[in-house]
Amino acid sequence: MTKKMSRRKFLKNTSIVGGGLVLGASSLSAKSYSNILGANDRINFAVAGLRSRAYAHLEGIANCKNAALTHICDVDMRYEQKFSADVKKQLGNTPKAIKDFRKLVEDKDIDAITIATPEHWHAPMSIMGLQNGKHIYVEKPCSHNPREGELLVEAQKKYGKLVQMGNQQRSSGHTIKMINKIRNGFIGKPYYGKAWYSNNRKSIGIGKVVPVPEYLDWELWQGPAPRVEYKDNFHPYNWHWFWNWGTGETLNNGTHEVDVCRWALGVGFPNKVTSNGGRYHFYDDWEFYDTLHTSFEYEDDKMVTWEGKSCNATTFYNRGRGSIIYGTKGSVLIDRSSYIVFDVDGKIIEEYDEKKLAKENGQTATTDLVGIDKLTIDHFKNFTNGIREGEKLNSPIDEGHISVAILQLSNVAWKLGRQLYLNPENGHIQKDSEAEKMWSREYEPGWELKV
Repeated sequence: MTKKMSRRKFLKNTSIVGGGLVLGASSLSAKSYSNILGANDRINFAVAGLRSRAYAHLEGIANCKNAALTHICDVDMRYEQKFSADVKKQLGNTPKAIKDFRKLVEDKDIDAITIATPEHWHAPMSIMGLQNGKHIYVEKPCSHNPREGELLVEAQKKYGKLVQMGNQQRSSGHTIKMINKIRNGFIGKPYYGKAWYSNNRKSIGIGKVVPVPEYLDWELWQGPAPRVEYKDNFHPYNWHWFWNWGTGETLNNGTHEVDVCRWALGVGFPNKVTSNGGRYHFYDDWEFYDTLHTSFEYEDDKMVTWEGKSCNATTFYNRGRGSIIYGTKGSVLIDRSSYIVFDVDGKIIEEYDEKKLAKENGQTATTDLVGIDKLTIDHFKNFTNGIREGEKLNSPIDEGHISVAILQLSNVAWKLGRQLYLNPENGHIQKDSEAEKMWSREYEPGWELKV
């Protein structure tokens, strides 16, 4: 390789998979990677979906070395204009806005795309990005259904670019430390992980068919999903509670803590999934449960459960969300900024609280990036280090897919009202033809996924 090789040619010929180098036309060692012209050049990001989590992505990009946010994409003009102004204020440049994601991925100046759109777009956008040579950071859940997750894993392997899922607690220092200790016998054999989430969401009411707002491209918003008439309670947030686009509270929030439990126990796909619950609090258009208890049973005498309450904010352990790992010699409660270690009698023997320590040191979560903001920033740093240096991703897509797929299957178990039996090798449903049909989804003609 000569010094004249361009940054664009370098990024095209070189990709990193799971922390190791996969080389195209060039042949070079990992040791020499960091010395190559272009390896430390700026990474140009595009952000798709400009509401809510997009601002965490902006923070992540802003705190990564030599990274720029050069392009944005949204089908709602209000968010495009506001986000563009915020990028200008924070980073000093006005990003190029491209409304149609299919056009965005064709832009050769983009190196990586972050996706914070409604969930039915996550996998299609990720796959399109990979097919066009982009690295991908995709919010959880990485897919709308298990088949999409499989296709995304397949696409990552085929096209060789990085895909990191946005379960940012995988980049939490105190969580990594404690998970490693648990996996090394800190509480004996870990056998049960309990995860939970509590909120007090209000009713979404009964929607009315209304004209599509002029600021919204409803056709592009729907994208791969079968077409329906626009109602006044769909956009911008309540799509979460409709099967056509969302995945319910289990995937909206349960993904994080169930992933921690699975990580701590060292398990993949379970052999049984059971879910019980319902829509108890309101009578409205909400198509999922507002209260759910789901369990995943494993062949090696381990179990993970998740309890979600969308309309009752009563907490467990004085926390609205968290995970507790039970073992033969004790247990550990872990959340995004702390952990508590108990002995088998329930006595506290060790505590760590990042927010408390920050407060004692005169710091605040806002100014010193304690908590979820810091986790997202660290997750982005891991992602960019993976692109530049081959650093192992904390949440590569083949790992993220497992946590997402099992929760999607808990939705299937709930909707059908029965236990599902799975192949623990790949999560596929066994001996239930009706459930097997829900492994994938129906697509709008012409939008079917292909790898």
